[in-house]
Amino acid sequence: MSTHTSLPVAPARDTRAYARRLALRHPRELTAVLALYALAAGCGLVGPRLLGDLVEDTRDGGGDGGGAIARTALLICVFVIVQALLTHAATYASARLGEKVLAELRERFVGDVLALPLATVERAGAGDLVTRTIRDVEVLAGCVRRAVPATMTALVTIAVTFGALFVVGPLLAFPCLIAVPVLWAASRWFFGRSREAFLRQSASYARITEGLTETVEGARTVEALRLAPRRAERTDRDIAGSYAAERHTIGLLTVFLPIVDTAYVLPVAATLVLGGLFALHGMVSLAAVTAATLYVQQLLGPVDTVLYCLGDLQAGAASLARLRGVHRAPAPGAPASGAPAPGADASGTDASAVAAARHRGLALRGVRYAYREDRDVLRGIDLEIEPGERLAVVGPSGAGKSTLGRLLAGIHAPRTGSVTVGGVPLAELSPDRLRGQVALVTQETYVFAGTLRENLLIAAPGRVPEPGPGRVPGPGPGRGLGPGPGPGPEPGVADAELERALDAVGAREWARELGLDARVGAGGAALAPDRVQQLSLARLVLADPHTLVLDEATSLLDPRAARRLERSLAALLEGRTVIAIAHRLHTAHDADRVAVMEDGRITELGPHDELVARGGAYAALWESWHGRT
Repeated sequence: MSTHTSLPVAPARDTRAYARRLALRHPRELTAVLALYALAAGCGLVGPRLLGDLVEDTRDGGGDGGGAIARTALLICVFVIVQALLTHAATYASARLGEKVLAELRERFVGDVLALPLATVERAGAGDLVTRTIRDVEVLAGCVRRAVPATMTALVTIAVTFGALFVVGPLLAFPCLIAVPVLWAASRWFFGRSREAFLRQSASYARITEGLTETVEGARTVEALRLAPRRAERTDRDIAGSYAAERHTIGLLTVFLPIVDTAYVLPVAATLVLGGLFALHGMVSLAAVTAATLYVQQLLGPVDTVLYCLGDLQAGAASLARLRGVHRAPAPGAPASGAPAPGADASGTDASAVAAARHRGLALRGVRYAYREDRDVLRGIDLEIEPGERLAVVGPSGAGKSTLGRLLAGIHAPRTGSVTVGGVPLAELSPDRLRGQVALVTQETYVFAGTLRENLLIAAPGRVPEPGPGRVPGPGPGRGLGPGPGPGPEPGVADAELERALDAVGAREWARELGLDARVGAGGAALAPDRVQQLSLARLVLADPHTLVLDEATSLLDPRAARRLERSLAALLEGRTVIAIAHRLHTAHDADRVAVMEDGRITELGPHDELVARGGAYAALWESWHGRT
């Protein structure tokens, strides 16, 4: 049974308001685009009017015959060329505006994604967020680049053409309204069902992505436990669900489009019949009937464009609702209103955080936590950690050690009870304030595509490498740590900090060989797992929080290397509060206190020597660690 909770979807009203704000943020560009489209549509109205006058003159025997036809044809050609130029300019301007709006939307979405609490991302699962980040952004981009400009052009053309119909003859505009009841009824039926249909379609893609991602990431487990048939069944179910969602959406279109295709042909016939009757009774001129009929015929193209783009617009609106929903995603345990916590100012900075900075002790009181309802993995945890204390958390797998670490780091909020730093609940601290005080380092590490320097500086975003006076790149592959003949330039202040951080985690030697400006990650040098973990720990040194939660942070190193690394880190950890979660008990030996966890509870708590002397669960673990039974 999946424990994933999908990210929310913004309501239709919020989505429409957000789209309006995006468009109206550039009033000048939008006005210019609409004006160019209106001028282009106006040029398109000249030809039918000239042809109507030519027919009228021919019937009355006026004009100079071939000369009038030639002048009419020449004028029509001129206005067609002008219309083409204006349409080109309008399309270019709308494309620029669309890309600008799309860029703003993408930047805001990326900001919303990065602002999501880690617990929210984990509960949503990778499939939902990846689908929104890739497919929904692509669908919306296609909508903004194609459907929106085409629809805008069509709507302006329709409005201008209707205006021309009323100018030519108000009576001739009414036959066009014969299709309005049919179009209104069909549109009401379609739009009442299509939004939910497109949302279900997007959600079905998210389930496929999530299932495939889980299968690929857990390929070894799938093979070892012979789960391939079960995973294949899951994929088949997801694909079948996506097929059903797609079929339902296409079914709505197959009902809607034929109705409107028939409806928008009716005005042409009505204009010819009623216009002929009006002309026979002298109510309108033959020129007006001719022009009106051609205007109505011209309406078919824009109306057809609007109808063709309806599906893309609905899909784009559904994708925008899903992207906007990320902004509305509440943090687990936080108020959904998004209002600042009590004592916080409008920027989200907690006024009590000053006290937390001065009194850095952590405390858990009556803490319970569950990943699934009514199945607590932490059961009544009470623990106080003094500032500067080193606490080791040990216990068998599944005891709840990593979950405890995540609560101490503020990633999860307790189901009941409280977790405080300096007496201030972690839930009341803004993410920036929290991450500046408490940092979690796990065995799950990552190398970002970029230089080694950039991978280190992400832990200290306020610091940028500033070269000293006259400093130039050295001949080696990177500055600072880069090798090369001769003494080379002196490293700048930022590089010196990076070198100290790398030296603290035992990574200076390989980093010197590689160079700070060497590219790593995707498209760059591949780092071994132990080096990736050293890089992660170097970031921790640069981040400089007062409390560290180390969740088996040296698990990828061999025991001797891990021991050396922890000893080299000891000086840097001096004065900080450290909670170390590990299976290697030499970490517990060096800690001030050891907390033994079993079945979601702390069963033993005290110094290493005291717990060994008790002969309890920790003593048994210690004996087993040393190979004694």
